[in-house]
Amino acid sequence: MKRRTLLALAASTLLLAACGQSTSDTDNNTTDSAATGGSDLLQRINNGGTINVGTEGTYPPFTYHDKSGKLTGYDVEVTRAVADKLGVDVEFKETQWDAMLAGLDSKRFDMVANQVSLTTPERKAKYDKAMAYSWSGAVVLAPTDDNRYGSWEDLKGLRTAQSLSSNYGELAERYGAEIVPVDGMAQAIQLVKQDRADFTMNDNLAVLDYLKKFPDAEFEIKLTAPASEQRGSGLVLIKGDDAVVAKLDEAMAELAADGTLTKLSEEFFGADVSQQK
Repeated sequence: MKRRTLLALAASTLLLAACGQSTSDTDNNTTDSAATGGSDLLQRINNGGTINVGTEGTYPPFTYHDKSGKLTGYDVEVTRAVADKLGVDVEFKETQWDAMLAGLDSKRFDMVANQVSLTTPERKAKYDKAMAYSWSGAVVLAPTDDNRYGSWEDLKGLRTAQSLSSNYGELAERYGAEIVPVDGMAQAIQLVKQDRADFTMNDNLAVLDYLKKFPDAEFEIKLTAPASEQRGSGLVLIKGDDAVVAKLDEAMAELAADGTLTKLSEEFFGADVSQQK
């Protein structure tokens, strides 16, 4: 009887020791993971994995398919350059604009490259934006030989072709311009050509895209919004992954320093849109 009791006690001691060792190993593994891992996205970046990026694919010159069917555009090529700097592969997930942020929320992709600006408090509370790779703001477009545009105050009394629902129309009215209603930028430029309006106001990037496509249009940018009123677009991801944002910022800063962003800007816009001016 004594012998059985001693054997039972010994077995219990060994079992407890084994359980204790197992728990200790689990704790150590958890601690090591917390110390060296971080988020799944961070681990993939650190290990040279693949990042998944949401983009529209139908929004030239930012994200579209060229004649060969290849996905390209300013936002796409900047993202590829960032991936190269990080030493990772990039897989683009094309989706409609209306579903872009929903896809980010559902973790269908890790980030978005599609000219997203975090302009509302709701977006700023929910998402982070890495260092901006493009800057845009209102500009005044008018015939090259029209020299009446020394300052924004000179818009007073002039006619501007604008969509009635456009924020640019409101800005023009603020400076005393008269609104000539149009359906879009193409019609606005046509009215200016016909001298039915003096100028039109639109986003800098849209205007640069037009001037690149039509270099003989005899139009030029007369006024540009001050830097304080410009907005920057960058890679957007769900808030909370600060280490990833830091890595994206570092990569983007290197691309700015080595001239890559300037080169890509000039390729797609004919001007450097990567810097706030």
